Amino acid sequence: MKLGLFMMPIHNHERDYHQTLMEDIDAIVLADRLGFSEAWVGEHYSSKSEQITSPLLFLSHVLPQTERIVCGTGVICLPQYHPAVTAGQIAMFDHLAKGRYIAGVGPGGLAPDFELFGVMEADRNAMMVEAIDIMVDIWTSDPPYEFDGEYWQISLKDWIHDDIGLGYMAKPYQKPYPPIAVSAMSPFSGSIKFAGSRGYIPISANFIGTWSVKSHWEVYAEAAAKAGHPTDPEIWRVARNIHVDETDAAAEAFVKTAEASTDWYFSYLFRIFERGDMKGPFVVNQGDDPAALKHEALRDNFTIYGSPETVTEKILALRDEIGHFGTLMLTAQDWTDKERMTRSMSLLAGEVMPRVNAAIGA
Repeated sequence: MKLGLFMMPIHNHERDYHQTLMEDIDAIVLADRLGFSEAWVGEHYSSKSEQITSPLLFLSHVLPQTERIVCGTGVICLPQYHPAVTAGQIAMFDHLAKGRYIAGVGPGGLAPDFELFGVMEADRNAMMVEAIDIMVDIWTSDPPYEFDGEYWQISLKDWIHDDIGLGYMAKPYQKPYPPIAVSAMSPFSGSIKFAGSRGYIPISANFIGTWSVKSHWEVYAEAAAKAGHPTDPEIWRVARNIHVDETDAAAEAFVKTAEASTDWYFSYLFRIFERGDMKGPFVVNQGDDPAALKHEALRDNFTIYGSPETVTEKILALRDEIGHFGTLMLTAQDWTDKERMTRSMSLLAGEVMPRVNAAIGA
């Protein structure tokens, strides 16, 4: 089992923007030094708590500070951009990364961003699919480019001059194009079904119950098999909040401290779910009453915490419950206690994961 890092990121909205950006950079640089395989970065425009507006721009700054870690956009919200813009930016970034890149894309997930970009009432999943099709067409063909879609129209045929390369769009470093990944946060997700039908990488969100996470692979594998794609669960990424400390008691106290890193993380998300009247998909157990859900239940049930020995046992129990998956993605949180949280990352990479892999015979 590989270890990755996933960051939306979420910080307390009262913290200084510049400082949190620098901490996010430090987290990925540390992850690279600790041997994490991947680092995924989200995209949001209209939240003071989630302030990375361009994961490609952010990761371009991180690239020269890292050596091995693969960068993933987690995710680029395709309905918010013209597909030609996204295709061109991804192609260039893939070259800057020399192939250390996975193109995570999605329909978006933040309501004020939907309002900001005028896609609140749009069929964002359909827009995502059309955008991907246009991007792939650009990456795999030469001009003229013609695409008459429901949401975007592309025509580049009059200004094509081979002798000076005019009219040609950039092609990615990886051929024919970077691996594409799609994230999901709903049970029996339509996004995951789409990913399976295309053979894309599936990513399961960290703030959902294990019953929902388990449903993702079931849906993915069925769709992939039907479309003739491989169904090897090594491709599956599963994100979780994790805190490793010296003792179980210390870890529990850290996780459950009111307004501290983990508590703020889930309190922020819970308030979004509650105000959007969408608590249903995030209940701890299938069939639970959404009206009874509290943020503490999310925090306590969706966080893996304890000593190295306990966290090892909990990760193995997670794998037993949801099935085989290839990469466990630690979810980045606000560094309210930098020394303790970087220590947690070190313990996870250096002590927990070797024990996990020894136990599963990897």
